[in-house]
Amino acid sequence: MGTDPRRPLICGVAQATWQEAAPDPVAMCAEVARAAIEDTGAAGAVTGAIDAVGVVDIASRRWSDPAALVAGSLGIEPKLTLRTELGGDGPVRLVADLCRRIQAGELDCALVCGAEALATAARAMAAGEEPAGWPALDEGAQPGVVVGDERVPHTEAEFAANMIAPVIVYPLFEYGLWAQQGGTIEEHRGRLGRLWERFASVARLNPLSWAPDAPGPQEIATPSPANRLVTLPYTKLLNSNITTDQAASLVICSREFADGAGIAADRRVYPLSFGLATDHWFVTSRERLDRSAAAGIASRGALAEAGLHIDEVALLDIYSCFPSAVQMACSELGVDPWTDSRDPTVTGGLTFFGGPGNNYVTHSLASMVERLRESPGESGLCTAVGWYMTKHGAAVLRSGEPDRPLGFFDGAQEVSRLPVREMADGREGVATAEAASVVYDREGAPTVATVTAIFDDGARGVGKSADPAFMEEIARAPVTGQPVLLGADGTVGPA
Repeated sequence: MGTDPRRPLICGVAQATWQEAAPDPVAMCAEVARAAIEDTGAAGAVTGAIDAVGVVDIASRRWSDPAALVAGSLGIEPKLTLRTELGGDGPVRLVADLCRRIQAGELDCALVCGAEALATAARAMAAGEEPAGWPALDEGAQPGVVVGDERVPHTEAEFAANMIAPVIVYPLFEYGLWAQQGGTIEEHRGRLGRLWERFASVARLNPLSWAPDAPGPQEIATPSPANRLVTLPYTKLLNSNITTDQAASLVICSREFADGAGIAADRRVYPLSFGLATDHWFVTSRERLDRSAAAGIASRGALAEAGLHIDEVALLDIYSCFPSAVQMACSELGVDPWTDSRDPTVTGGLTFFGGPGNNYVTHSLASMVERLRESPGESGLCTAVGWYMTKHGAAVLRSGEPDRPLGFFDGAQEVSRLPVREMADGREGVATAEAASVVYDREGAPTVATVTAIFDDGARGVGKSADPAFMEEIARAPVTGQPVLLGADGTVGPA
């Protein structure tokens, strides 16, 4: 494979974290893009040759074609601009798309970047102001390519039952894991604190971490005024932290271009493979809520394309928006996230390093490149997740010359063979409780519960409740396996 001139490689990376007020996200992208170009060691040759700019969807302000704005800031005129749809899987899908185009000879050199200034935006909002100096929305603009899936992520019944955001849905998955693992809620949170400590220990050593002073496992797991309960069983420190100001960028090119530009071998890290899979789109249509078959399909597919077993991968970055996501992904990979000798992250994870909107995986890929440059011949796996364990991506990277073609795995056919559960929207009657979540206010009082339940014929219903006694029962011990009454009006309560 050493003679393939079209083989894509990553030759430049950069990241930045602004602990004080950040510039606007376009300026942030431009800043890290310049640094990534410098990181190639051939900035003069690279800058004038960039023929595609891809930007991860920016939540801080949704420009239609942010890549064109970034290119303008850099003074370049690429022939192609790209943007991802909403979702944390976007960076993997974007990098895979650009690598395909480079492999096919459509492009020679591409720039990927993403930025979020959600902390700066939040401060401005709290002051009743608009962030100062940000570019206006580019109404009417359209990138050349939009990467990803724009479908609404929930059914009307799921929305009515308060399944409206990841912060509510991932605790449903966690509740199923709690019922499976057993113990009191305090014991389960203790397990989660020990798991999240593994991420915190990496974040403490990363100068780019948003929270470099990450606390220990007991403080992570224990509700307190500074670490309030958000949703059962998660405290604030068991949630992704999107309120950060961070940006990251990658330069991707063909081997032929790298050779011509004089990019040194020690700058080059090769994508070995990409794996993509999208689960059954609606949560209530999936067979189980404590498993994520599509996560395994994407990651195992990428590893197979790379000719590797998970035990042969030296470095991991498992997408860590919530503890349930890590547990479910690791279960599919055959990795014990509490005891595996490898750290589960190269950054510190989305709580402590930071979870900047859709752009975290641009950071994990950049960090993986930096780590692999220090370990010639080793390989690393980065995983990505969008929506509710819905959209999955995996990328396998290696330093040193690859010994097989770049692999692309599409898990759509395998996902199509997964069982589909009937969604019992609007159906009333007694069903068996499966999973639950409870949302708490800032004073720690429960406000609303969401419960999924299985009818005798296997259909899954979902409902919500604001009954304090029922919410207390849900939080005290798993109600999994107990009868509940689902109402036609979308309510749920004891049978």
